[in-house]
Amino acid sequence: MVTGSVIERYANLLGIPAKEIRNEKLYTFIDEWMGVPYRAAGMTKDGVDCSGFTTILNKEIYHTTVPRTARQMAESVKRKYEDELKEGDLVFFDLSGQKFSHVGIYLHNNKFVHASASGGVIISDLKDPWYYNYFSRAGTPKG
Repeated sequence: MVTGSVIERYANLLGIPAKEIRNEKLYTFIDEWMGVPYRAAGMTKDGVDCSGFTTILNKEIYHTTVPRTARQMAESVKRKYEDELKEGDLVFFDLSGQKFSHVGIYLHNNKFVHASASGGVIISDLKDPWYYNYFSRAGTPKG
């Protein structure tokens, strides 16, 4: 795939100028995983869960090790306020009445990438009322 097209496509998707996308490796990685189906405890392109996807992305792109579960990740991050979020930060949600049961990776412009139970690996908007109602923590992985 032509590199420029990945940057252009994700810039359009995120609603930002292409020059703001500086981590080409990140968006190429995301592009390769987009649409991979959700599978509880999965960590392959045959199926992945939210924390598995986050674990793999952090290892391959940022060369950091994060805990395996969303709850453990939430408890280990350097916490940030929503308006301080930067690309690569983690965002957490309390789904099904469980604290820190879902995790995604913040990108730009309130968008985050995650493995959704309904859609597999997708990019969603933090300000979408459904996600925002369940948004519970954000922070930078330590490591």
